[in-house]
Amino acid sequence: MHTSLPDFDMPNEEQVHLAAESFRLLSDPTRIKILWALLQGESNVACLAELADAAPTTVSQHLAKLRLAGLVKGRREGTFVYYRAADEHVRRLLTQGLFHADHIDGDDPHPSPGTVTEEPSARVADTRTAS
Repeated sequence: MHTSLPDFDMPNEEQVHLAAESFRLLSDPTRIKILWALLQGESNVACLAELADAAPTTVSQHLAKLRLAGLVKGRREGTFVYYRAADEHVRRLLTQGLFHADHIDGDDPHPSPGTVTEEPSARVADTRTAS
């Protein structure tokens, strides 16, 4: 049925597996907080722990998993490691997820007060240029 559609195309098994793994890693609220903070600039574990309201050891474990998955990168400076989001793809993935979360109740044409009506990436850009 679908194969008769002119532009129908399914991702290959490796793409599906890697995408599912990325989504699985993003299914934790602490990891989303960590990535959101890293989208606004480089940071170390102690700062990320404070921002995510989590223990530094917990944040370190999350960062290790995110780094192995290629979602964050680290830079060593002396005894500290400073982390950042890996690339623009991570920004788009997270901002789309948060944008979607703001619009889950798509039946309501009038957003309730406090509902975000712009993509989170626009808000990130605003905070980075405000300093």
